[in-house]
Amino acid sequence: MTPPAFHRDSRLADRALRRYLPRPGSVPPTVRRAMLYSLFPGGKRLRPVLAIAACRALGGRLADVLPAAAAIEMIHTYSLIHDDLPALDDDDLRRGRATSHRVFGEAMAILAGDALLTHAFEVAATHPRGAASAPRRLRAITLLARAAGVTGMIGGQVMDLEAEGRPYGAARLRRIHRGKTGALISASVQIGGVLAGAMPRRIAALRRYGDRIGLAFQIVDDILDREGTTRSLGKAAGKDAAARKATFPGLLGVQASRRLAESAIDQAIRAIAPLGRRGAELEAIARFVVTRVR
Repeated sequence: MTPPAFHRDSRLADRALRRYLPRPGSVPPTVRRAMLYSLFPGGKRLRPVLAIAACRALGGRLADVLPAAAAIEMIHTYSLIHDDLPALDDDDLRRGRATSHRVFGEAMAILAGDALLTHAFEVAATHPRGAASAPRRLRAITLLARAAGVTGMIGGQVMDLEAEGRPYGAARLRRIHRGKTGALISASVQIGGVLAGAMPRRIAALRRYGDRIGLAFQIVDDILDREGTTRSLGKAAGKDAAARKATFPGLLGVQASRRLAESAIDQAIRAIAPLGRRGAELEAIARFVVTRVR
């Protein structure tokens, strides 16, 4: 069951996205329509919700984290648009409807993804405003760039493609998904702490939490691809096996994969135990990650 606070923060993320997207008339209308189409209606909004919850847990202000939360979701959505392209995963369905390139064509989908990625960094570079916030902005941008770039998401996607149809072990599988999925999830949590002005030891705890959440999220994703339906997932089910992708159930089996995900969540919760009651929302998100059905 989705935690009530998750719904509240997801709505905050949606409002922030609408606020920080380019205004009508300021950019070519077709690319803006393609950006909006892929962003709304959104998915779980896990990454911006994690940033918001972490900032709140560390005593930060919503006004400081919401622009970054929007930027994080723009980057996540750009990655989905590009993942769905024929040259990569070649998907026709995303979030319960036709993928961007099926609606707008491949060229416009590529440009919409590019636009979301670059605009995300403009938003992150200019918020929160003021010279006093500059060190926090710089740290947040650094985390975001590393997570989205070749040392994070892009690197993971490359390894994922190269692993298709080839033998793989646990170490390689973890490396793939630490980059492809885990990097942006972990960065989201850390960015929330950074923008709250948290001390390094708190950021380190958030990093440990985020790393374990990222692992559990990917394991559950792999299981859902195997056991879920296209209707329930809002995207094509069974794609991993068809593409002979490297997955946790493929390596360990479903039951062992579930145990690994549950263990990762236990570790995530222990990482934020020093936060006490302030970490309750982060704990609820962690438990949701491993029990979700889509």
